[in-house]
Amino acid sequence: MKLGVSTKRCKNELLSLSQDIATMQFCANKLDKKDFFGKSDPFLVFYRSNEDGTFTICHKTEVIKNNLNPVWQPFTIPVRALCNGDYDRTVKVDVYDWDRDGSHDFIGEFTTSYRELSRGQSQFNVYEVLNPKKKGKKKKYVNSGTVRRVECVCVLQYLLGGGGCFFPGNPSQPTSLHYMSPYQMNAYAMALKAVGEIIQDYDSDKLFPAYGFGAKLPPDGKISHAFPLNSNTENPNCVGIEGVLEAYFQSLRTVQLYGPTNFAPVINQVARCAAEITDGSQYFVLLMITDGVISDMAQTKEAVVNAAALPMSIIIVGVGPAEFDAMEELDGDEVRVSSRGRLAERDIVQFVPFRDYIDRSGNQVLSMARLAKDVLAEIPDQLLSFMKSRGIEPQPPLPPGTLHFNNIRRC
Repeated sequence: MKLGVSTKRCKNELLSLSQDIATMQFCANKLDKKDFFGKSDPFLVFYRSNEDGTFTICHKTEVIKNNLNPVWQPFTIPVRALCNGDYDRTVKVDVYDWDRDGSHDFIGEFTTSYRELSRGQSQFNVYEVLNPKKKGKKKKYVNSGTVRRVECVCVLQYLLGGGGCFFPGNPSQPTSLHYMSPYQMNAYAMALKAVGEIIQDYDSDKLFPAYGFGAKLPPDGKISHAFPLNSNTENPNCVGIEGVLEAYFQSLRTVQLYGPTNFAPVINQVARCAAEITDGSQYFVLLMITDGVISDMAQTKEAVVNAAALPMSIIIVGVGPAEFDAMEELDGDEVRVSSRGRLAERDIVQFVPFRDYIDRSGNQVLSMARLAKDVLAEIPDQLLSFMKSRGIEPQPPLPPGTLHFNNIRRC
């Protein structure tokens, strides 16, 4: 992977731009009983060790009620959040018994590393949960139970295909979601910046092919449903999310927003790129930003069903006050998307209503952490489902100090 410079710091330590995401699951056996009228309500807290010897919380599991042998749900976490890209760095895990008043009881702790966690099934994946106070007081103390790593799969190198969704409305009018205010970002730009900055870390060279659709293009006013924002049909790449924003603002000055609003052409555009590389070396993610209007639902369903057989996912971010019933239908969480009697073989669409993450003024994101969690919620499972369906095995972790540079092709 290529390494870059991050502006995020923790305890004066520069965070790695490792692009790996780990999906892992844990279970426990014979944990100490802490509740007087029950057993225990255990949960795990993961800490990344810092260079100054301190620890930073990086993940908490859910609470399993009244169970000394809990099995926690799988979760995903960026490897850089877990160990800053250093596979041998200490990862500390505390085991607690949950209490309603917040005074959770400490059951015990253990330490590991990402390298150990990523090994196959072995004795390295079973950890004794130790309570230092009990160990110091009781001579016959052995442990407070054990925790076992059930699964750990590393998801590597998402290839991000940038997509913009631009709909009718005069950007010079304050009522338009594309309004070009001199004082603040419009709804589309704000969503693009917030979500784009979350997912851009999973692209190694930060070059994003970005498209708009639903517009008349100069000089002859031809309607297009998949035009490059930078007006360069040979090279639609923009440098970073800032480059995408710059191209978006420039396009608002040069094109006339115009209906109908067709999703299928840009989905098919990215699908053609994904169809060329199905060996598992690259995975495509299309980000679409929409106000909820869609004019070609039948064709879009067909495009999604076809894309579900390819190494590809779609993130749809809804902006504005409209109802997003069509987007919820494409999400497919309740009912898998189908077209002409064919079911999509995987759920590849994740829909996020942006309004749920901003303040009442619409000018500020309330929780980037929650937005990031929900934007990325389904991508790892979608990627893994494709890899497993094709029998593609994850590659083992690279030795310390080894850099891997991936060969990326563009749409």
